Amino acid sequence: MPLTGFAPHQRPPAAPAPVPGPWQMGRAPADYAVRNIRAVLPDQIIRHATVVVREGRIAGILTGRSDTLADLDGANLLLTPGFIDVHSDALEGERMPRAHAEVPLEFALASYEGRIASAGTTTMFHGAAFQHQTARGLTRRAHLALEMCLAVEEHLSYRVDHRVLHRLDLLSEEGARTLKRRLDALPEDAPAQLVSHEDHTPGQGQYADPQVMLRSLMDADGLNLADAQEQVQRLIREREQNLPIREANLAWLAEEAARGRIRLLGHDPDSPEEITALAARGGSVAEFPTTRAAAQAAREQGLTIVAGAPNILRGVSHSGNISARELVEAGLVDALASDYLPTGLLAAAALLAKHGILPLPEAVGLITSGPARVAGLDDRGTLGEGLRADFALIDDSTGEWPRAVATLKSDL
Repeated sequence: MPLTGFAPHQRPPAAPAPVPGPWQMGRAPADYAVRNIRAVLPDQIIRHATVVVREGRIAGILTGRSDTLADLDGANLLLTPGFIDVHSDALEGERMPRAHAEVPLEFALASYEGRIASAGTTTMFHGAAFQHQTARGLTRRAHLALEMCLAVEEHLSYRVDHRVLHRLDLLSEEGARTLKRRLDALPEDAPAQLVSHEDHTPGQGQYADPQVMLRSLMDADGLNLADAQEQVQRLIREREQNLPIREANLAWLAEEAARGRIRLLGHDPDSPEEITALAARGGSVAEFPTTRAAAQAAREQGLTIVAGAPNILRGVSHSGNISARELVEAGLVDALASDYLPTGLLAAAALLAKHGILPLPEAVGLITSGPARVAGLDDRGTLGEGLRADFALIDDSTGEWPRAVATLKSDL
């Protein structure tokens, strides 16, 4: 069967036999080529291109019209690097589609993989919450984050490279203890792990306006006004009581970053002072800065900046913070992450190009090469010789929103 969205090139009778097995199984072989595509490079789109793959890596990009036989005819689709998502929280929802209706974690991973692969994503960092309560104060179990890490590592896939973004609540002693167990169990030669530290206390960060959390507690959690107000005040009191835990966790993360065991991200920084402190403890990424001042400071101090794709799509932050479109226009965004909308990466990039905020190659870079930089992955994210042959094929011919019709992932 041909892959969805494009058909194998029809060879003349005298040509060698078509590529066997792997295409029929929906996976890419080690050696193949795709012709008749528009190849999206970092600074241009090459029309009538052929991309050649050898041993799972890009061996060359041929330009101009050519009758060279290739294994696949790309039907004039856009070919981009496979999307890299450095922050997705959606696996938790896949595991618990309704309250008290938990499904097996391995099934949730397989189910979720189908959605993200069909959206063009070939590398996914699943957010694992090392904390004792949610942002709104609901009870959470840190050991579930550990279970997620192990399940992700054991999950075999030829469609998506599954990885973990470790999210540590700075006020959580239990979360830090569990994350330490996780890091200590890794092999000595394990690559640096992505760790993002966060503090969702009302009055700063994401919830700089406490009314935003108040409304969330009432709308999402069904609390009445009095109970919601008490919950907000409880979270503020707990932060004050747990400041020693927060400082101890920050000091420990700085040690881990200095040892090279983690790649440190700061979640929702809201001021230049927060950025300066993040850089001082070895942080390399400002994740979802909530103000322009914080994003500008991150740029000046050489940190990579991540914004949310849903914010781009909506034009505003759901928490009332800075618009990601405004940050992109100011040159203050290096990468987009799906956050709570796993299918939003391509749509956000397309919207930026449609409105003339960025040329299409640069917009695509926000969901490919930019996230690769965030994660420290130098083997993917760009169409370049020697890099992994992780591709998304995009149909932009119908409707307002382009769609990924196929992904091809290297087996490296």
